[in-house]
Amino acid sequence: MKFSTMRLAAAAFTGMGVLLAGPAQAGKTLDAVKARGQIVCGVSTGLAGFSQADSNGKWSGLDVDVCRALAAALFNDPEKVKYVPLSAPQRFTALQSGEVDVLPRNTTFTLTRDASLGLSATVVNYYDGQGFMVPVKTKLKSAKQLKGQTVCVQSGTTTEKNLADFSKANNLNIKPVVFDKLEAANAAYFSGRCVAYTTDASGLASIRAKEAKDPKEHLVLPDLISKEPLGPMVRRGDDEWFAIVKWVMYGMLEAEEYGVTQANVDQMKASSADPVVMRLLGGGNEDTGKLLGLDKDWMTRAIKAVGNYGESFERNVGAKSAVNLPRGLNNLWNKGGLMYAYPIR
Repeated sequence: MKFSTMRLAAAAFTGMGVLLAGPAQAGKTLDAVKARGQIVCGVSTGLAGFSQADSNGKWSGLDVDVCRALAAALFNDPEKVKYVPLSAPQRFTALQSGEVDVLPRNTTFTLTRDASLGLSATVVNYYDGQGFMVPVKTKLKSAKQLKGQTVCVQSGTTTEKNLADFSKANNLNIKPVVFDKLEAANAAYFSGRCVAYTTDASGLASIRAKEAKDPKEHLVLPDLISKEPLGPMVRRGDDEWFAIVKWVMYGMLEAEEYGVTQANVDQMKASSADPVVMRLLGGGNEDTGKLLGLDKDWMTRAIKAVGNYGESFERNVGAKSAVNLPRGLNNLWNKGGLMYAYPIR
């Protein structure tokens, strides 16, 4: 009896392994996206380099490329995206309610957000930290010189809480001037209502490049007072959609590490004998897409649409952009940064 029981248990375990190893079943979000024929993406109301619409309504940015890559992977068309601009207070409700499918909106992953909102963080697409911007004419060189000063800040953000913590910890008695919308905070700072402006350092560089009459008249101070890992979020409870968003982003990182670019992706798919590249691009008989409920060319299409992570970074926020941010922590792990893709295998 004991031996039979063990054999049954082993058989059940083996069967379970077969089930676990099978292709992913389409979740409700993927089903809805396919039925709709487009992805609904929650983005910022306008942050240069991350998500911003031009005069023709065409969106671009590092966060927008996440949406475009997903649409290319699913539909072979990066334009099959509806962008929903969301303020900081609106963003989580929009995702929770199903108004948007994914939220790649310069949003920080924190314990509270992870544990209490019914949302899941996917992959960090920009490692940031909170900073301060001041007019050069103030001659301020450090955030600790802001004692008793007014600082513009957006409500409903980690930025607001970090500012309060920083002020209290350093006995600065900073006077926050709080705004619901980014545009209002921008206008207040540039009109002189606040001595300083605080948000993520990348956001400050973006705002300076886009909004300042003369960017040289404004200085982003060297102090960083927080860790701000930014990246897309999805609703909790739909593991299939979570996996698709996560692995498309990891695919962009893996592509950069292995030299796959927007320009050479077709050539690499046809000629590369590197097993990693073949799995990434669906070369030969490799088909990682079936495990995600996609086809074998899912990442080939995504890379053709937006390039690898490094290309997206340089085009939107790096040296080839008006924002001109250094790669820094957002470099690949083997180049001194924190960007590290899980293996696609």
